[in-house]
Amino acid sequence: MTKEKKAKLRHVEYFSLQPTLDELYSRSQNGNNFYNLIELMKSEENIRLAYRNIKKNKGSMTAGTDGQTITDIKNLSVEEVVSQVQSMFEWYKPQSVRRVFIPKPNGDKRPLGIPTIWDRIFQQCILQILEPICEAKFHKHNYGFRPNRSTHDAIARMNTLINKGNKYYCVDIDIKGFFDNVNHEKLLKQIWTLGIKDKALISIISRLLKAEIEGEGKPTKGTPQGGILSPLLSNIVLNEFDWWISNQWETFKTKFSYQTDKNKFAPLKKTRLKECFIVRYADDFKILCRDYHTAKKVFHATKDFLQVRLRLEINPQKSKVINLKKQGSDFLGIKIKAVAKKKKYVAQSKMTEKAKKNAKAKIKTEIKKIQKDPTAESVWNFNSVVMGIHKYYSVASQITTDLVEINQSLRTVLYNRLRENWTEASTADMTRTLKKRYGKYNPKLWKIQRMVLVPIYAQKNIPAMNFSQNTSNYTIKGREKIHSGLKCVNQRALHLLMKSFIKEASIEYNDNRISKYVAQYGKCAISGLELEIAEIHCHHVTPKEFGGTDEYSNLVIVHKDIHKLIHMKDREKIKGLLKTLSLNDKQILKFNNLRLKAHREAI
Repeated sequence: MTKEKKAKLRHVEYFSLQPTLDELYSRSQNGNNFYNLIELMKSEENIRLAYRNIKKNKGSMTAGTDGQTITDIKNLSVEEVVSQVQSMFEWYKPQSVRRVFIPKPNGDKRPLGIPTIWDRIFQQCILQILEPICEAKFHKHNYGFRPNRSTHDAIARMNTLINKGNKYYCVDIDIKGFFDNVNHEKLLKQIWTLGIKDKALISIISRLLKAEIEGEGKPTKGTPQGGILSPLLSNIVLNEFDWWISNQWETFKTKFSYQTDKNKFAPLKKTRLKECFIVRYADDFKILCRDYHTAKKVFHATKDFLQVRLRLEINPQKSKVINLKKQGSDFLGIKIKAVAKKKKYVAQSKMTEKAKKNAKAKIKTEIKKIQKDPTAESVWNFNSVVMGIHKYYSVASQITTDLVEINQSLRTVLYNRLRENWTEASTADMTRTLKKRYGKYNPKLWKIQRMVLVPIYAQKNIPAMNFSQNTSNYTIKGREKIHSGLKCVNQRALHLLMKSFIKEASIEYNDNRISKYVAQYGKCAISGLELEIAEIHCHHVTPKEFGGTDEYSNLVIVHKDIHKLIHMKDREKIKGLLKTLSLNDKQILKFNNLRLKAHREAI
């Protein structure tokens, strides 16, 4: 699970929304319907949480058609931001979407739609309330665009179906332009079927889907890639398909009593039902079957379901039934094949040819950048790209072979372009992190500006582990596996701190104040004592009058008396108050450091 996903979970607790989301999840599991969701979406807590999640997003500095970014919002007060978003819920008219094209590795371009920053915050408000409702309804083997799940989980599931399930026939279906061809009318009906029966909300989503795209007009179909809600909506579209496949076999309700799934499937094997299992990540999915005859039936049934029920076309050139014993199936950049090992077949995987080509191109680009600008920063960027490739493809059982091939093809490029700037290095020149990760390989190393270049071939296979299905953001037990960071924080004080925001201060200040309080475990940065709500003061390290900002790095949580002392000028009063606080020499040093930065004399 990424740090970003863990952070989003913590943010929900900062703003006291966890009980509300847990209840939505529980009610959805019980089959309840939902009618007045907009009231939750436009609550102050939900809007402040949306602001926080959007500002942490890398795209928050990307402007929409109005030219605004998160920078244009962060200096507004909490009340101004809340009021603006609430007014959008009264009558929502989306602003036009900015169209940008992102280059694809094959030379084509992928169209992205960038909503305005206010529309992104608005969509985030909707997402936060809809997600727990939908999570309760989604199939367990849908791994794309969902909390806690990843591509590695999907690959692990496919490996298990081969290794333990003996499923060697794979139905490969490629949906033609999925995101661009989602039927709006069908999608809105699917939202209603999930129990989301808030007509005002469905009307808003309908308008959102039809938001004008700059230079292209209003779309009649599709969910624009780049929109905050689009990933959730795409999962809603294909959720019906997930369950249809699953109910053919895996979740088919049998009249026989059984203790485990293995026992359940025994009587099913005597029927004419199709034995098949789905693994899906976004619009990329595999259906694994026991034999070719079943796989062929599933292929035709799937094609028909997608066309008739979901109004989606498949790409006939890329859609087929694969015998995994004879050839591999490409899934999320990994080619997976069933190979003989002793008396059975097991999953063997490697990078796809396309993935290797992309990896070579990315690394080559970074090598050229180093040649042009041989600095520690450019070397670090090279290392980041290489380590990213290592991390993602480490789940492939043949990763070392693939990386050796990539390394061999780039050796000449590395030598010719960097030989004038590099010198030989050893593991002793590595940072502690790099030494821990790569030192055991005993590779031949090179460095530029004292920064060691990460060896391209140095990565062994790390098998992907199956996702633990009881992990959830919306149950107490499910969250225990994810994080424990807030256990050390006074929850009552945190809640009161969130509620008692400084009205005259910006939303950025109020938001970062909460982050600092949690980061310091609710303790004073000088005395180290845990603070009650009345004692909490947030100090600007460099005061605003001297050019300081509301950025996180410029804030510190201190006891209210220490805050007074930092700014106080009367030395006698300072000495008197300091005695009551009984600070030691180390604490006095920290205190004086803050005073100097606040343009006050040290005591």
